[in-house]
Order: sequence, then C-alpha cells, then structure tokens
Amino acid sequence: MPKQSPSLAAVGITLDPAPAVAISRHLYERIRDAILSGQLGPGLRLPSSRALAAELGVSRTTTVTAYERLRDEGYLDGRVGAGTTVALLQIPHPAVAPVHEPQDVRQPPRLSAQGAALAGVRWRMRHAMDGPGPDPPAFPVGRPAIDAFPAELWGKVVARRARRSAGSLLRYQHPAGYRPLREAIAAYVGMARAVRCTPEQVLVVGGAQAGLSLAARLLLDPGDDAWMEDPGYYGARGAIIAAGATPVPVPIDAGGLDIDAGKARAPHARIAYVTPSHQFPLGVTMSLPRRLALLDWARTAGTYVVEDDYDSEYRYVGDPLPSLQGLDGAGRVVYVGSFSKVLFPALRIGYLIVPDELVDAFTAGQRFAAAHVPALEQAALTDFIADGHFARHVRRMRTLYAERGAALVRAARQELDGLLSVSPAHAGLHVIGWLPEDMADGAAARRAAAYGVDVQPLSAHAQEPAERPALLLGHAATPEPYIVTAVHRLAAALTASARSVRSRRAGPGGDGR
Repeated sequence: MPKQSPSLAAVGITLDPAPAVAISRHLYERIRDAILSGQLGPGLRLPSSRALAAELGVSRTTTVTAYERLRDEGYLDGRVGAGTTVALLQIPHPAVAPVHEPQDVRQPPRLSAQGAALAGVRWRMRHAMDGPGPDPPAFPVGRPAIDAFPAELWGKVVARRARRSAGSLLRYQHPAGYRPLREAIAAYVGMARAVRCTPEQVLVVGGAQAGLSLAARLLLDPGDDAWMEDPGYYGARGAIIAAGATPVPVPIDAGGLDIDAGKARAPHARIAYVTPSHQFPLGVTMSLPRRLALLDWARTAGTYVVEDDYDSEYRYVGDPLPSLQGLDGAGRVVYVGSFSKVLFPALRIGYLIVPDELVDAFTAGQRFAAAHVPALEQAALTDFIADGHFARHVRRMRTLYAERGAALVRAARQELDGLLSVSPAHAGLHVIGWLPEDMADGAAARRAAAYGVDVQPLSAHAQEPAERPALLLGHAATPEPYIVTAVHRLAAALTASARSVRSRRAGPGGDGR
C-alpha cells in the first residue's frame, strides 16, 4: 500500500510569494528538491493535482504541469486521476556531518596533479577592477583603449558582412580559419613584422591564449621541460602546465632571455617561450646576438621557439622591430599574434604562424582539440582590414597610447618621487615602476586596490624571487584626464605602505631606524 498522502506544507514545501520563474516551474523545483534531499521518500503518495492546487492557492493547470514534468523525468509514478507517488529511486544522500563540525565546511575540490598545478598559477582576473563605478579603472595592464575603438563602424562592418554572406558563413568552415582572413594576416605580418609565411601556414585561433595552449599541447609531452621567461607571462606558464610539462624559469637581463642560463638549467627543453620584441613584463628587447643564439640552439637541439608578439604594433620610438620568425631559416619558430590588444579583447581572434612541417599537425589539433572562431567575426575582421580601417585604427592608437604613457610618466615623476621610479616606455601598453627595496610589491598592489587603483605586482609574473619589487601600470585604457587623479591615489596608497613598512621595522618601542 502506498504511504498516506500528506499536505506538502506539512513536510515544509511552500512556494515563494514572488518566484523568479513561472509558478509551475517553481513548484516542480520545490518537489524535485524535496525528493532528492529525502524529504519526500520513495513510495509516498502525493496530493492530487486538484487538492494541491487548492492547498497552494494556484490553478490546477499549474499543478498538473509540475506533476507531468516530474513524471516525465522519472521523479514521480502514476497517471493523472490514478494517484501520484514518489518513484522508487536510489538517491545517494551525503553523509551527515558530525555534530561538532560546521555544516557549511566544504572539502577542497579533488583535482588531478596537473589540475592542482594549473589552479595554482597566479592570475589577475578575479581581482581585476571591472565593476561599475563613476570613474574608469586605472591602471589595468594589457587592456587597450576600448573607449577609443570605433564600435559603431565595427557594427556596420559586421552587419554588412552578415547581409552579404549569411548563407556561406553558416556552413562548417576550414579548421585553420577563414581563408580570406588568413591571406590578410599573412600579408599584414609580412609587411609590418617581416614574418615570412604563406596563408597556408596561418591558423586562426580563439585569441593568443588559445594559440599558446594549442602549441603547448602539440609540442610538449607530460614531463617535458619548457624554457619560460622569468619574470614572464603567466598565460604561457599556464599553457605549459596544462600540457603536463614543466616551465623552467630562465632569467631575463638587459639583452633579453639568458640563453646560456637556459642551456644550463634545461639543455633538453622541448620549447622555449619568448617575447623578444617587447619582453613581458620588463619591456626589454632581445638583442640580435641573443636572437641568433636562440635560433641556433633550437636548430641544433631539434626544438621549437614559441614567439609571442603580443603588442608589436605599439612602438613609439623608431620603427617596429622585425620578428624573430623572420630570422628563422630552419623552421623552428611558432609565431603567435592577436587582435585582442589591437582592437578589443572580447573579439577573441588570434593567429598562429607555424613552420611548413607543422601545418598538418596544427590543423588537425585545431580541428579536434580547440574551439573554432565564429566565421562571421572572421569575415568582418577581413573586411575591416581590407577597407583600411585596421591600419588607420592602429595609427590612431599608437599616437594615443604614446600620449597616455607620457602623461603617466609626467604625473608619476611629480607625485611618486621616492615611492615609485617610473621610466618612459618605448613600446607597449604599460610601464614598470620600481619600488623601494624594502616594500613588498604584492602588499603595495593590494593597498593600491583599496585606494581604487589597479596595478600588478612584478612578483605575480615571476617563478623565482625578483631582484627588486616593482609594479606594472597599464596606461592604454586610462583616459588622460583621469591619470593625474589616479596617480594621486596611488601616491596615497604607497605612502601608507611605506608608513606600514617603517612601523614594522621599528617594532614595539623602536625608533624606526
């Protein structure tokens, strides 16, 4: 015999007075949750749809709809008019915690060794200041001037392409990307970056990070060593770890990556990750002797160099430096580029340029192990380039970023003397400011965030302790009128940090010396 039917209110099931979803769905969710939690046990007879409607003060249609969905999903047995019971389900219930333990304590997630290592890579997104507010954030690193992007023009280009090519863009596309865009990229990097390639060597990917991840998966086996600039881009370090490999920190000096140190630390590394044109985050340029030495090592060791050319468009003194790939005569360089910092980050279009011998492997990897970039955005970007909008935008942004960078350096020299030493940057979207040696950059960055300023500590990008503490200040996304105000806030934050350092040094009853 089925168990007697109680009222749902008797077992604690009630409806919210103003649910966020339809009442029938709200009722369905309440009964489902009660069954899954064991509140309504197997075999229990429920009120008829008519009686339940009267009890809850809702229409019978509402209760019938909820019951029918629960029956369809296997939570209830029976038919309308023939009685409804809770199905005989084997539902695993969590063990009841001992009385002395808080009920809301959660165990840490169970991750693989690789997952735990990947989760441990420090990154900035959770702490980025993206919330609403009266002022734009300052000084986010790596973010372009979205306020200066011609969004209306871009919208027109996308709409025009959608009208003209909607049918052809609805089909499956080649995994390497939209052919006209690959042709445009090959022409662009050949002219602007002295890259030597054909359109067949170009793969369109979902941003630079997707390109780095694809390269790491295809070139590294678990346990392999990979040279990693130190300090260096944590996104590349994350891609190496995600491939199961070991990022080996190789120091950076005034000439860029220390090739001899890399050979000593990991002579059999499978790849070397570098940002030779504008090292991230220190901003140095890899010297020609170092470039040639790196290519020679890659050739003789049978390994590959992953060249991340993340912001090469923005050089403010002299002409843009030629790429490392352009010097490579042995097919050992995988070149990574992106439109995220040139146009806007949400576009998520990047590209890889791979040696001929790797084209088939990377195309297969993109086909089976990567997310493809939507064809409409690829086609629209092709038009944006072909119509000359891209080149004009880059020229405007190069001027704007130079002006904003100069304004930041001027304000820093006026307000931050003795607190932060900032020098002009000849390229890129950020400057680096050196702190007093006794001030921890992580603590200084957290203090700055409390004052409404977003900066990055140099230590967040390093595997080994940095020689000096420093902060990274992005200037591209901060409008010039706001720079002075933000620098003033940063000065207040760093003054408070310096005061805290002096107080700790003095100790109880000390004189601060």
